[in-house]
Amino acid sequence: MRDLELNKRQDQILQIVKENGPITGENIAEKLNLTRATLRPDLAILTMAGFLDARPRVGYFYTGKSGDQLLSEKLQKIMVSDYQSRPVVVNENVSVYDAIVTMFLEDVGTLFVVDEKSILAGVLSRKDLLRASLGKQELTALPVNIIMTRMPNITVCRKEDLLTDVAKKLIDRQIDAIPVIKETEAGFEVIGRITKTSITRAFVSLGNAE
Repeated sequence: MRDLELNKRQDQILQIVKENGPITGENIAEKLNLTRATLRPDLAILTMAGFLDARPRVGYFYTGKSGDQLLSEKLQKIMVSDYQSRPVVVNENVSVYDAIVTMFLEDVGTLFVVDEKSILAGVLSRKDLLRASLGKQELTALPVNIIMTRMPNITVCRKEDLLTDVAKKLIDRQIDAIPVIKETEAGFEVIGRITKTSITRAFVSLGNAE
């Protein structure tokens, strides 16, 4: 969406609209000595990307926004609910051994620990499980609630949060995943997760959309 990604004709169209807008597609075509049909794809791209706006019976006009501004606006519209994935949870009474098996079978880097009411009780990372496995305890007898990170030290998010805000939390806290929670009378119910992979998926999707 940066200006330098536009082709020469699209740059010419932008310049014409900047200087003459609002201006009809027919008048733009006349100034470039081209047909309206030839310009239709370029006008569609510029309009969808947000560089131009169009109004019926008025024509095209320049939005005055840079590529960075347009990208920022699109990022501010992406919610956690758009990219959250299924959470992988374990009960707080399962053994560290079982948690390790679950982590490998589910191919995740973080497990969310819940109590008997399915309410968030803790978080387990690869580092937590590795640290426990290096000790002398019997992993099949050691419950995860002994080694997990507990509230209030758990970073959470909600489905209506901006994905950019959650991405900042991932970076600032140096963690790989954040549980998406729903507040209930009993506590936080885990309804999803946002990971670094989720952020990457959103970034790639946004790039492909441009």
